[in-house]
Amino acid sequence: MAKGLEDNGQNRYKALIEKIFFNSYKKGVEQIEFEREDLPRAAKALGVQLPKNLGDVVYSIRYRTPMPTKVLSTQPTGMEWIIEGIGRSRYVFKLVKINRVVPNPGLVIIKIPDSTPEIISAYALSDEQALLAKVRYNRMVDVFLGIATYSLQNHLRTTVQGIGQIEIDEIYVGLDSRGRQYVLPVQAKGGNDQLSVVQAKQDIACCAEKFPGLICRPISAQFMAEDLIAMFELTQDDGEMRVVDEKHYRLVPSDQISPSDLKSYSKSAP
Repeated sequence: MAKGLEDNGQNRYKALIEKIFFNSYKKGVEQIEFEREDLPRAAKALGVQLPKNLGDVVYSIRYRTPMPTKVLSTQPTGMEWIIEGIGRSRYVFKLVKINRVVPNPGLVIIKIPDSTPEIISAYALSDEQALLAKVRYNRMVDVFLGIATYSLQNHLRTTVQGIGQIEIDEIYVGLDSRGRQYVLPVQAKGGNDQLSVVQAKQDIACCAEKFPGLICRPISAQFMAEDLIAMFELTQDDGEMRVVDEKHYRLVPSDQISPSDLKSYSKSAP
């Protein structure tokens, strides 16, 4: 078994998380705390090589891949296990209501002129990177929210009290016609990755701590296809993430936006 785990990094990550989970799991529990130092102990017990980047083990399960199958099998109907940070190098498995943010396939698709520089499209190194660039160069946050916004920093790594280290994909600040100022954490997902409710909650907590005087409006963006992007505005309500607004935009050359397209958009104008 150990050799099989060594051959596949994701299998090894899942085996370590599964080991830590079942070291403390009992039927009926809803929270299981653990710390990063539990990973070396789990690796030793399983007889596998310890990954060089311990933080990536937890990060991967939190944001990129599903929980191990055996962990999933303990979930009651309508509930799911997530991992949240509770301090520096400290985490908790938490049983919560299933809460998904996925594109609604029934929404109208709005065409907007593609302003992405071709050199950016040619050299973007990942789906997430390409998505963030398209959102930035096409001012899609401005278009979506109807306010003026400015990219402040991307891949912001910081610590939040009571959570520990987090990373925000990109953070914008904004201004509306009444002078109100906003902080806009943007989460981006490409390919088959799902938008992370856990990450959205952390983004909100970070903005409350670092930008207490600004109005926080969390934004999520997801590729539905190469140039079809779903944009969401989220809010936290009774501990769950809710969708305030959702729109789908297709980036196209300007000559592919027809008079009939413009006429249909004018009918829905406020």
